[in-house]
Amino acid sequence: LTEFLPISSSAHLLLPGEILGWPDQGLAFDVAVHVGSLIAVLVYFRSDVFELSLAWGKSLQTRQQTKQSYMAWAVIVATIPAALAGLLFKDFIEGNLRSVTVIASTTILFGLLLWWADRVSNRQKGQGELGWKAVVVIGLFQALALIPGTSRSGATMTAALFMGLSRQLAARFSFLLSIPLIIAAGGLKSLDLMAQAEPAPWSDIALGAAVSAMTAYACIHLFLKHIEKMGFLPFVIYRLLLGTVLFILVYSV
Repeated sequence: LTEFLPISSSAHLLLPGEILGWPDQGLAFDVAVHVGSLIAVLVYFRSDVFELSLAWGKSLQTRQQTKQSYMAWAVIVATIPAALAGLLFKDFIEGNLRSVTVIASTTILFGLLLWWADRVSNRQKGQGELGWKAVVVIGLFQALALIPGTSRSGATMTAALFMGLSRQLAARFSFLLSIPLIIAAGGLKSLDLMAQAEPAPWSDIALGAAVSAMTAYACIHLFLKHIEKMGFLPFVIYRLLLGTVLFILVYSV
């Protein structure tokens, strides 16, 4: 559920361990969740993915852009900052920024930023008005989301709102942007899993992927259906409460 909602999935992965004392979920679980999330977003946006891929390939041949090929290039360009930042800063982030304090702080800070963006945005731009400036800004915000607790979907939707996109388009573009990153992250974790000496728990992975796919699909559907009327305030309030709970857990020990 939290993979596609703007409420920080990394913060929620900490909660079972902090509250119930559970051990880290492990690499196999991470792979399962990535596979399930990828299945959900590809199935839900199957028509878009097919049309964008076809249009992108055609644009390489004809050197001419259509609405669909432009959107495909937008997804590619907006993915580059996060890909580069991941390669350059992955070790630093994992070694220094995965603390509960950092996650609680970014959960609250970027929650407030989401509220501000939703409040000041004119939300007038449609898909045909997604300019390159907006694409680059959204991509840079997505790179910032490598900091745990920021929320990739929350950061990209925040940037899209600041650039004047409607809530619906901000969400759809954010979901499409998740595809290449989930493929990359899931692929790397899968290689790590296969390199382990002990056999992978394939039945657990299959079950985790199935549950992840079903919940993520439902989440995408309901979010896109209601976000235009509902707005982002409920998610902002939730993030503020979540960040506060995390701070209490840290400083009450």
